[in-house]
Amino acid sequence: MNALDLRHDVGASVTVRDGDTELLRYVYRPDTVQLESPKPYIDPLRTRAGRVVSLFRPHDHVWHKGIAWSLPHVGEENFWGGPTYVHGRFYVQLENNGTQAHRRIVTLEREDGTATFSHDLDWITQADAPFFTERRTLRAHLISPQTWALTFETRMTNVSGADVAIGSPTTKGRENAGYGGLFWRGPRSFTGGRFVTEEGLGGDEVRGRRLPWMGFEGRHDVTAEQSLVLMVDDAANPNHPPQWFARTEEFACLNPAPFFSEELTVAHGATVRFRYGVAVADADASAAPEIAEAVRRILAHSDAPVIAGKPA
Repeated sequence: MNALDLRHDVGASVTVRDGDTELLRYVYRPDTVQLESPKPYIDPLRTRAGRVVSLFRPHDHVWHKGIAWSLPHVGEENFWGGPTYVHGRFYVQLENNGTQAHRRIVTLEREDGTATFSHDLDWITQADAPFFTERRTLRAHLISPQTWALTFETRMTNVSGADVAIGSPTTKGRENAGYGGLFWRGPRSFTGGRFVTEEGLGGDEVRGRRLPWMGFEGRHDVTAEQSLVLMVDDAANPNHPPQWFARTEEFACLNPAPFFSEELTVAHGATVRFRYGVAVADADASAAPEIAEAVRRILAHSDAPVIAGKPA
């Protein structure tokens, strides 16, 4: 298998390449308008054969950006983008679209067949108040000639001066709309695709189920080839196994949502950690169990604590 190449567009993005194929581009300093809650994102995302399996800024939800760590209800702030769900009023555009602002690069390296990028961010409200600091690490791994995986880890420290409850539209009163967390938006051609879990194949009825991993099998226009995107929740994450916000009708998305139906309160000064594995494969749903196990083995290398208490 090829060694991964890591390229840096200084001040803007990093790109991971597999030979001539750009597997991912991570934009750490986007030019997003405030209404869309500026945040780093991954797009494009490709298989090892070069097939694109992400969608950037779709007209129906312009704040969806490939893969992004997006949180719609952080206290009263919105780090997802667009309007905020207000029970009894539905979605209302408020002046609460916060920013995940890149501050400094910590790690940029290739080693032992992996490519790693780590950086620090500040979460700033639209009113310019500091809310969280974050250390985020992305690492690409080659698994097989057909498959590669990305690990995504975040450690968020509450610096707001008060306890902050992280939730979703469901925790605010909207049924079965518990999105928030690591969110993948798939290509238009994946609409109507199939979910695969450890329990088998399914459709939109899987939304809200608690499962350790889930895959999405989609088909590409022009070639009619199939690709698989699979997400694994680290066993040490809060509320594992998560409820999933997942759609195949209207549009394709996957989201292991740790705050789907229950808020997580982070005390001032405390740190909360989440870790995920995302596999991208030139494969169909039948390959999912084996790929999920390979990603679990990658995630098992980390045994750091999930929540750290207030500093002494």
